[in-house]
Amino acid sequence: MSTYITLWEFTEQGAATIRDSPDRIDDITEHFEEMGGELREFYMLLGQYDTITISEFPDDETAAQAVLSVTEQGNVTAETSTAFSREETRAIIDGLE
Repeated sequence: MSTYITLWEFTEQGAATIRDSPDRIDDITEHFEEMGGELREFYMLLGQYDTITISEFPDDETAAQAVLSVTEQGNVTAETSTAFSREETRAIIDGLE
């Protein structure tokens, strides 16, 4: 499974319904699991982004579908990146020619 970091920002709609956010996180956790993924970590942030999630999915396509299915609800926008562990980073660098 690959790891993905997603930075989320509340939309105006999401900010107006902020009290529903904990329930939405629970729903997202279940939805990711249904898609074969896992929401490993969730944090609320101070700064440019409102929340961050660390998730695992079997492939980029599933990760993209999962994030898009959350954003289409209209409460958040998202920026997602693939993340590499320390061990994966070492293997990548050791493989340089």
